[in-house]
Amino acid sequence: MAAAAPSTLPRPVPVAAGVGLREPHREAFVAAGGSIPWPIPWIEIHPENYLVPGGPRLAGILRVRRDMAVSCHGVGLSLGSAGGLDPDHLMRLRALYDRLEPGLISEHLSWSVTDATYLNDLLPLPYTEDSLDRVRRNIDHAQDAFGRRILVENPAACLAFADSAIPEAEFLAELAARTGCGLLLDVNNLYVSSVNLGFDPSVWLDAIPAEAVGELHLAGHARMTLGGEELLIDDHGSAVGEPVMALCAEVLDRIGPRPVLIEWDNDLPPLDGLLAEAGRAQRLLDARMRQVQTPAKIVEVHRAG
Repeated sequence: MAAAAPSTLPRPVPVAAGVGLREPHREAFVAAGGSIPWPIPWIEIHPENYLVPGGPRLAGILRVRRDMAVSCHGVGLSLGSAGGLDPDHLMRLRALYDRLEPGLISEHLSWSVTDATYLNDLLPLPYTEDSLDRVRRNIDHAQDAFGRRILVENPAACLAFADSAIPEAEFLAELAARTGCGLLLDVNNLYVSSVNLGFDPSVWLDAIPAEAVGELHLAGHARMTLGGEELLIDDHGSAVGEPVMALCAEVLDRIGPRPVLIEWDNDLPPLDGLLAEAGRAQRLLDARMRQVQTPAKIVEVHRAG
């Protein structure tokens, strides 16, 4: 069967701050139609919410898509599943991507499906040669099915598997090398994992190929006490903490400007509050882009003299 024609020409995700579009704000974006007033040029959606052909949600996001770039951040593909990927889910995602023409597609380094049972969580996997080969096969399958490159996101961890023989950053770098996939660097997840597991995020970043990073995520996290120890929980329920913003500035200094997304899923603020968070991220990006541009201007002045 021929793929459905896309509703618009492809629109790349710009190097700017965007927001995750959640249900309480969706109608505001759809109602704005061709005159969207938001000071952001792109949004990110969970594609699983838009898989019903001809449904009102899909019609709404296609309308928004005419005016701004859209990224799709999947939560149900289960790249870590030992039994491979669900072919029906793959084809439904492919049909959506053919209609929507998203600028970026991303998935999680996790598993959530076993024996055709979908679990309502993104579960971790050990970093071993066996799991590396399994995820590699699944990424290859997904990219072949979609006809598009995907980005793979680093998870937030509360504990480490005893049999993990490969450091996480090296695991991700090897996936990118073996499959050609990109990486979605979730800065909040990196910060949360570094605090919970006691490692230096700068060392983690040393092992990541900068050229593979296609997008950054920022979010808030919570603190809880478990067994007398404090843990950070990646709950996406608050503003981005200053330590995470500082780590994001370090990431941008290392790899250069990238699209940056604000994720906020729980205790969602009014739209103005979400856009204010995007403004904080945009200021980080603006500062980095000024640093990148300044040396070129100096060289031009020198040559002119």
